[in-house]
Amino acid sequence: MKIYGNIIDVFNRRIFSGYILIEGNRIGDIVEEENYAERYIVPGLIDSHIHIESSMLVPFRFAEVAVRHGTVAVVSDPHEIANVMGIEGVEFMIEDGRRTPLKFYFGAPSCVPATGFERNGGKIGTGEIIDLLERREIKYLSEMMNFPGVINNDVEVLEKIKAAKKAGKPVDGHAPGLVGDDLDKYIKAGISTDHECISLEEAREKIKKGMKIQIREGSAARNFEKLHCLISESPGSLMLCSDDLHPEMLEKGHINLLVKRLLALGYDIFDILNIAVVNPVRHYNLDIGMVRKGDQADFIIVDNPDDFNILETWIDGERVYDGKNVSFAAVTAKPLNNFHSGLLKPCDIRVEKRQGRIRVIDVNDGDLVTGCYKWSPARGGEYLNSATDEDVLKIIVKDRYNDSPPAVAFVRGFGLRRGAFASSVAHDSHNIIAVGADDESICRAVNRIVEMKGGLACCNGEKCGELQLEVAGIMSDVPCGTIAAKYTQLSNIVSDMGCELKSPFMTLSFMALLVIPELKISDKGLFDGKKFEFVNLYI
Repeated sequence: MKIYGNIIDVFNRRIFSGYILIEGNRIGDIVEEENYAERYIVPGLIDSHIHIESSMLVPFRFAEVAVRHGTVAVVSDPHEIANVMGIEGVEFMIEDGRRTPLKFYFGAPSCVPATGFERNGGKIGTGEIIDLLERREIKYLSEMMNFPGVINNDVEVLEKIKAAKKAGKPVDGHAPGLVGDDLDKYIKAGISTDHECISLEEAREKIKKGMKIQIREGSAARNFEKLHCLISESPGSLMLCSDDLHPEMLEKGHINLLVKRLLALGYDIFDILNIAVVNPVRHYNLDIGMVRKGDQADFIIVDNPDDFNILETWIDGERVYDGKNVSFAAVTAKPLNNFHSGLLKPCDIRVEKRQGRIRVIDVNDGDLVTGCYKWSPARGGEYLNSATDEDVLKIIVKDRYNDSPPAVAFVRGFGLRRGAFASSVAHDSHNIIAVGADDESICRAVNRIVEMKGGLACCNGEKCGELQLEVAGIMSDVPCGTIAAKYTQLSNIVSDMGCELKSPFMTLSFMALLVIPELKISDKGLFDGKKFEFVNLYI
């Protein structure tokens, strides 16, 4: 089969008219000859770091949409479902990914549980890591979030890194704000990437010391604007990723949107394709073609190198997207879950009032890093309640794996004036998390999630909304468009309640991510991510 077009040769940095000859699943030949095809043949795009679970879609449903955007492969860390289901969850992701032509490459989750400061549903120890790293689908050791463990020579942490080195597979990093001597120790341990750079200076230091930096643009965390200038400085040390991408954003685009933005900013098409394709293939040793003779026939066809609109997507010599439809049919995923929480009553989340200031989680829209606001509640009353006039709201986390009492704290930055919303998507242990203007609404939202055994819910007086996530309480096996529409509806209800955050549910889900400083909350209490220890509500 001959595919005609203008071929973008990334390695020789040239564009020429010709055709590629597909023989089986590979490119048998590339022939330069004059033709009048007004389209361009380009290497397929790769997301170098993503948690598929954050799309709230099983891998197959994710693939249905991603191939429309020119994605041919993803490097995926399945630690979300691993924290819920353990090894069984990783197996589910691998098996479901096999139902689609999109190339899913998974990592062995390095931090399950993410920390010892929260309850979760699974544990993956060094023995399981060694077994996973022997599998061909497992290309790397997933992000080492426990950077204090690396720096302080935690035995189990170092054994997992040693296992990856022995298997000849790279180790992904996760070290926001880490610089200086501690960074040196982190890198020396064998960690080679980071997608959590807080500043340009931090990214430059990490590159100088040998790390690959992933420019991330997701639903809640974005560092594209801060870091894209590095393309002019160090294109060989960069990759593109989304990390966490909610369904309504996936509907609009994937890595192709970052490519479009970079083209609009005037960056060279060859540099862009190097960071979007070549660098991740080489770093993770991926079995992906890059439009060379003998390569797997993985490529996309776009209208031109300026607009970069996806016309077709090809994987292993098969056209999987023709500009209108995908070529693979849906098959129902195997259901699995781990949910044992009981219902919540308002008396369960009361906080007795005492004298003094309290620690409040301070939210920054679009940033996973939080601050610590010191709040002086108004005098009077027996209990501490949400103060909507000061944008200080009650936040709770309830263990989903046992019927344990909830942890209660306060947060600033959500802007709710009334009602509450809750989710069983709460990184990384995926307990139930909720924020609200009053205790009754918080309990209503939480209890709906308990009844559904996982999902999202919001309550604004009599106006309520819900989205069930039947797969492990964090994903669904329905089309992306259906999930995106329901998710957008819920977000609009939350917006009507006063919240002005771009992605309120995504932001809420990261309030339980203890490995991102400064102040977070787990099902066991308020946590200082800098000191890596629990702290009291009252100062």
